[in-house]
Amino acid sequence: MSTNGNGPLSGMRVIELAHIMSGPICGMMLADMGADVIKVEKIPGGDDCRRFAPILPGGESASFMIVNRNKRGIGLNLKTDGGREVLRKMLATADVVTENYRGGTMEKLGMGYEVLKAANPGLIYCAISGYGRSGPMADKGGFDLIAQGMSGLMSMTGEPGQAPIKAGSPVTDINAGILAALGICAAYAGKQKTGLGQMVDTSLFEAGLQQMYWAFANYFADGTVLPKAGSANPTSSPYQAFRTRDGWVNIGAANQSNYDRLVGVLEIPGLAADERFQTNAGRMKYRGALVEILTARLIERTTAEWLATFDAIGLPSGPVLEVPEAVAHEQTVARGMIVETEHSTLGRVRGLGLPIHFSDGRTQESLPAPLLGEHTEDVLHEYGFTDARIRQLRDEGAILEAVAVE
Repeated sequence: MSTNGNGPLSGMRVIELAHIMSGPICGMMLADMGADVIKVEKIPGGDDCRRFAPILPGGESASFMIVNRNKRGIGLNLKTDGGREVLRKMLATADVVTENYRGGTMEKLGMGYEVLKAANPGLIYCAISGYGRSGPMADKGGFDLIAQGMSGLMSMTGEPGQAPIKAGSPVTDINAGILAALGICAAYAGKQKTGLGQMVDTSLFEAGLQQMYWAFANYFADGTVLPKAGSANPTSSPYQAFRTRDGWVNIGAANQSNYDRLVGVLEIPGLAADERFQTNAGRMKYRGALVEILTARLIERTTAEWLATFDAIGLPSGPVLEVPEAVAHEQTVARGMIVETEHSTLGRVRGLGLPIHFSDGRTQESLPAPLLGEHTEDVLHEYGFTDARIRQLRDEGAILEAVAVE
């Protein structure tokens, strides 16, 4: 049975050939918004993400579970004639296909964009790659670590004087998935007017570059290259994490009024009159001295005490939470960002919810990530394959039905 039914993208059918992270994130976002996403996994083995640690007691990967919710899954061997036959039939009527293979892979299968477009002019073909489908690096594979380095992100992440540091989260993978979903939605809106699909092309490299707005703004303005500044902001101060008696607190005194609020509530003798800190330009020039003065006061009280004080005067601030604390935070819960699904082998599984909310409240009911090949037979029946033909395809090794991955 189709997962399609609720949400603004109800009626969109997506064939997901993408694997690991960026493509599956794109597909999950579309599925959460109502699209019927059919995940096609290679056999044997399935999506490589199925073997990423940690492996849960039921034999499934936690990494796979968290980016493949609300999809149906089938297993195809695209090295066989039967596997390619099934995929061609699916793509002939699909609204969208997503893939993040190396350039040329789909062409070798006889299913490049031009071929698929000729058979299905309404198809939206979304390619997510390391560097994009044009340019001198178009055929090179890409990874989040490499993209973070090449985009400039690592050059300005971390404390001054330290070695290049990548962001703790795979930001280019995640952002590429979001950009792909955005591009697909735009192309789908265009299709409603013209009936025609198009190619949507994005990459991890570009997803990293997009994170560099402030850094590029400074460089374009006067050639300034922003240095590493830890948690501090490159354009205003104080805007960073500060030590407290028992941890850390983020303070966003990024404009003059908030700085004045901060100075007033901290009650540090002489600070309000200190000429070095009267303007943001001065605070940036003497940021090191300002941080020392503020820290000496902030470590006198706990994070909770300071947050209560700052909230009372409307000063932007917040705690620096560990993962368990972020999961349990009342705002996380209130926004529905932790969802639970009932998995056939794992039982209750938690995941991250859709970070987009709609006024009519309609999003897809949360369903667990599929077992490898879990919906193969159902999907093939939808596409007109008979039981006899399905048995033939199974015997030929062209398809795989549900199995638990060990």
